[in-house]
Amino acid sequence: MNEDIKAYARLHKVKLWQVAEALGITDSALSRKMRHELEPETKRRIMKLVEKIAFEKQSAQ
Repeated sequence: MNEDIKAYARLHKVKLWQVAEALGITDSALSRKMRHELEPETKRRIMKLVEKIAFEKQSAQ
């Protein structure tokens, strides 16, 4: 489930725990949510967060 999000995060070298932290939830809560296919809007929001985290990581280097 939600393999597109996992692949997108991997591509941008972002860990799912970082996404969970940005969402203000625990990594286990994110994992539970991702057991079922997420709504398209939720996926878009998470992918934007992945991009933001990747950009911030790159800017910090």
